[in-house]
Formats: sequence, structure tokens, C-alpha cells
Amino acid sequence: MNGEVAVEALTLEQARAELARLAALIEAANTAYHTLDAPEISDADYDALKRRNAEIEARFPELKRPDSPSDRIGGALAEGFGKIRHEVRMLSLENAFQDADVAEFEERVRRYLNHRGALTFTAEPKIDGLSLSLRYEDGVLVQAATRGDGEVGENVTENARTITDIPHRLDGAPAVLEVRGEVYMSHADFAALNTRQAERGERSFANPRNAAAGSLRQLDAEITRARPLRFFAYAWGAHSEPLADTQYEAIARLGAMGFVTNPLTRLCAGPEEMLAVYREIEAQRATLGYDIDGVVYKVNDLGLQRRLGFRSATPRWAIAHKFPAELAWTRLEAIDIQVGRTGALSPVARLVPVTVGGVVVSNATLHNEDYIAGRDARGAPIRGGRDIRVGDWVEVYRAGDVIPKIRDVDLARRPADATPYRFPDSCPECGSEAIREPGDAVRRCTGGLICPAQAVERLRHFVSRAAFDIEGLGAKQIEAFYKDGWIREPADIFTLEARFGTGLQQLRNREGWGPKSAANLFAAIRDRRAIPLNRLIFALGIRHVGESGSALLAAHYGSWRSFEAAMTAAIPGEGPAWEELVSIDGVGTVMATAVVTAFHQEAERRAIDALVAHLDVQDAVQRGAVESPVAGKIVVFTGTLERMTRAEAKARAEELGAKVAGSVSAKTDLLIAGPGAGSKATKAAALGVEVIDEDAWLALIGDA
Repeated sequence: MNGEVAVEALTLEQARAELARLAALIEAANTAYHTLDAPEISDADYDALKRRNAEIEARFPELKRPDSPSDRIGGALAEGFGKIRHEVRMLSLENAFQDADVAEFEERVRRYLNHRGALTFTAEPKIDGLSLSLRYEDGVLVQAATRGDGEVGENVTENARTITDIPHRLDGAPAVLEVRGEVYMSHADFAALNTRQAERGERSFANPRNAAAGSLRQLDAEITRARPLRFFAYAWGAHSEPLADTQYEAIARLGAMGFVTNPLTRLCAGPEEMLAVYREIEAQRATLGYDIDGVVYKVNDLGLQRRLGFRSATPRWAIAHKFPAELAWTRLEAIDIQVGRTGALSPVARLVPVTVGGVVVSNATLHNEDYIAGRDARGAPIRGGRDIRVGDWVEVYRAGDVIPKIRDVDLARRPADATPYRFPDSCPECGSEAIREPGDAVRRCTGGLICPAQAVERLRHFVSRAAFDIEGLGAKQIEAFYKDGWIREPADIFTLEARFGTGLQQLRNREGWGPKSAANLFAAIRDRRAIPLNRLIFALGIRHVGESGSALLAAHYGSWRSFEAAMTAAIPGEGPAWEELVSIDGVGTVMATAVVTAFHQEAERRAIDALVAHLDVQDAVQRGAVESPVAGKIVVFTGTLERMTRAEAKARAEELGAKVAGSVSAKTDLLIAGPGAGSKATKAAALGVEVIDEDAWLALIGDA
């Protein structure tokens, strides 16, 4: 990424700060793209952010954040729709950008499977639309859901029934079949729709993807019916019997059932043929009549797909080879500073709107004060040392249809009166000192709970979809209630009815509220007093503790009582409670320090205790195979495994109900040691932990 410190040159502290910055940028982009259907940056910029994040995680695996964008799927759900939980998760895809990435994908597949024989792949256009899952029972369409966050989607069944490409009834289908694909709009239909919008004096759509998403997510199905939506089928979810033995044959069967499948889908014998198809499709991109942003490759053999399985957010058997980014020049009108939930001061460029790759861009990220000044975190020049000033003509960089950034500046067009930008050293929201700690690329407000921006952002996070998800209490309501002093911290939400349910200042008397809406909100709040442990941990908004990290902590400790006691007892860097915390696979010292610190800060702990007093925190659901000899045991793998990869061994252990830890502690039940086992084996012996080799492990779990 132009102007940034190369990944290979990052120090440990720089990498930690960079991962935090990337997580914030990607989260904002996901919300704009998936939830609001209003992307603020291009796909290319978004892909570049995720690629840089992945590269840093690969070089510093110990710094991977619990809320890592690598583990996230889609975005939060839009309000107004019912929810459907996917029986089989709808995942996103890993991205490839270079030819070498495609060859590396094939090699990774072979390494994971230890497979040296023939290997074929399918290649198909990556449609730029909205993912949709259609459930058929006994051949009849019974429900349709958007991808949502991958676990839960929006119920758009009635809208989906209006799309002519979607059959209402199937012949020869399994008793249960979920067909998945992409809803999109052709270029011609998009142009005609925007013409009609303009004639009616209504808002035009930025691009076909936004138009398709906005049309499918209408609360009135008749509006959807009037929009020219199309559908390509390319995958499936839950099914009562297999469709075929291979991906290619399964797609052909979907076509025989009446679905439209993409005619450019090809069967490839390896990377060379995959790249040939990529170039063939790229050459046709401008004449296809609909938007695509790359080519998707999938392992053809469905048996091998099952063996490869999934990472937390992506399948191992598929990858999306994205097309290159796009650029445009425009004028920088202003630099605004936004204050986030953790106090980070983030500069945002306000631009004269410009179309980049079919999307109108008016905002772009400026990363941090070093980037604006034309230097990297070590002080070395970037962009040839050219700083960025208000009034400059700047090059805006996009990589698809999501998040933009500024790549370069044209000094020849710089106004004579342009002055260097002075990054604020105080918070624009509360006036508190904004400091930049050594090794951190980000300047942060020190105001904490007195900073309204941080308080509001934390409250918005608290009621977000992945946290408490209180129907009727969204970002706008939180801001209004905070401004009026009705809600200052999370516990206030659960006393809102007692304080403002009756009397002169009752909620029903506020503008925009009535008896029914007030009653509905109070009911929704009461309903959320019972909350799963993982959602509560995530809702606390502790820095570095995202959805994945919250799930790890909940699964390990099981109950709020155990978790709270452990965090209270833990002291960073010492003691058994700390050792147990950092031994959890996926929990590093950064996250562990953040969560322990939160429980030891007086104001923070008071707010947590006040909140929990109103809640019924539900214990984590413990998974495990009833007959498994390792269910509930804490196991650690070390050394080189010879009969399966480490990833496959971990996945298999978790399937059997074991907890896989990253380090050995007194609570470890079993260490599986391959050749080259070092310090972990030594520590296990000192602690009296049972140590077995790979053959004994496979015999124990019945895979010998």
C-alpha cells in the first residue's frame, strides 16, 4: 500500500498498532457496504486493507486480534427485517491479487491434504451483487435470506419470490436444499432504473450493486417486483442428499433444476488453466452487461472440499482472484477528525465527489498524522516526502466497490496559500489531551468516560447487532438519549423504563415516540436482560476484544461468574490466572492485558458491575462429542505432525469437543508432541502433563 511501512520492515509495536488501525477501517467499511448499502471506499482499497492485515498477521501471528478482519463475515443486519439463522453458515472468500497467489492457493490445498495426485478446480466470474440463500423443502421455495453476518440473515422471502430467475418450485431436488447465489442488476436495467428515479425526483443509485441490494431489501415487496433483479446460482448450503460428486457436476444439476448458472464457468486442471480463464473473463468484463470484480476458483472434488473444511470466516477450498484497483483525481476540501470508541483520532478526507470505478467517492481515509505529513511511522519519507494539504489535488485509490484512500498528491496544482496540516493534540470532542504513545501510529484522546464521542461510540457498540441488539435502540436513539442525559452508560438502558416509563418526561412524549413504540422499546430491553456470555463480553467494548475473542473467552470460562473471578484474580505477566488466560488458543498478551486492565480500572469495573446486576447472563453452550474420549479436555499440539497438518489436527480435536490451547499450563490435560517438540514438552514434563505422540493421539480418537 503506497506510503505505508512495508510489512517486512514493521517492528512488533508498529505491527500491533497497524493491526488496530486496519481493524477499525475494515469494520467501518463492512458496515457501510453490507449494512447501509452505501460503500465509502472501493473494493480495491478494501481488498488492499484486508491483504495488508493478512500479511501482518502472517508475519506476527502472536499479534492476531480477536476481532481480526480475517475472521469476520459480512456485516450487521439492516433494521426492519425478520431474522433467519442459516443452518450452514454463509462464508466470505479469501482473496488473491497476484498470479503467484493462485499457485500458492493450489500448493496450500495440496499441503493441507498431503495430496500429490491430479487436482481440478472450477473457475467462474465473481458477481458483484448481494448474496442470497434460498431454502426449498420438497421442491417448494419456503424462505430466502441474505447473508447478513454469516450466521443470521434478513428474511427477504417475499421479495425473492418476485425475481423471475428464482424458481418457486423445483423438480428432482432433494427433500431439503438451500441454493445460494448472487442477486444482481444488469447495466442496462440499472441505467433505466436511475432514469426513472431522476424523472420522479428520487435518489439515484451509485452503482448496480447498490441498486440490487437496495431493491432486494425493500420492506414493500411490490417495490422489489418493480425493480429488474436477476439471480445466478453457484453454491448450496444445507441439503438432505448430495447433489453430485464434484462442484462442476453440482452446478450443472442446479441448472437442470431451472436455475440460471453462469455460462463462463470452466473446469481447470491447475493454476495455468485457472489463470487463462481469469484473463479470458477479464477480457470480456466490459461487455458482459453486469458487474464482476474477479474470478472465483474452487476445488472441484466435493469430497476434498469436505476434508479441507473451513477457517473461521472462509473455506479452505475456494479463493477469489480480484481484478486490479482503480484511480481518480479530485480536490481535498477538508480534513475532519473522528474520535472512535477507543479514543483514536482518525483523519478523514472530505473530497469533491468523484466517480471511481462506478462509485461516487466523497470521503477517504488518511490513516494517521504521519501519513498526512508524508512520512512513515519511523520517519522515513513516503510519496517522496510530499505532505497532504487542504486544497490539494489528490489521487484517490479504490480496489473494487468498498473503501477509498488517498494515494498521492499533485504538487503542480497545489494552491499558493496551502499550509501544512497541523494534527490536533487535543480531542475535538471533549478538549482532553490527545497523546501518541511510543510505537503507536495513532493519537488517542485521554478523556475516557468524560469524552462524549467515546461514550456514544461505546454505547452504540453496546447495542450493535453482534452485542445486545436491542430492537428500536439504534445509533440515532442512543445519540439522542445521551445528549439529553437519559443514558450515560450501559446500565442506564436497563433502568430507562423505571426512570422514564411514567411521569411528565415519559418516553412516549418524546418527539418521534408514541405509546406503542415506547412499549415496544421497553419490551425489547426487558428481553435482552437474558444475554449469552459471549455477547456480553463483546458488548463491553474492551479494546482488542472482538467477536472471535469474546467467543474464545466465553467457551473457555463457561460462565460469567468464572470469567469475572478469573479476570479479577489475573495480574498481567504473573500468576496462575494470567497463565490460564494466555494459554487459550487465540488469546495473546495484548488482548489478555486489555481485558484484565478493564476489570481492574475503578470506573470501568463499576460500570461493568452496575450493568451485570440487571442481567441474566447465560452460560456458554459447551460443545463436545458425547462418546469422545477427549471431550472437555485441554490439549496442546507441538512439534511436527507427520500424518496430518497442524490445522487439520486442531479442527479434528475441536470437532471431538476438546479445547485446543496455544501453550502448556497446569490445566493442560494432554500434550501431543511430534518430532522437534521443544519448550512445551519440557514444561509439560515439569508440570506432570501427559505427553503422547501423533500415533497415540490418532489411536485415542479412533483415527488410527
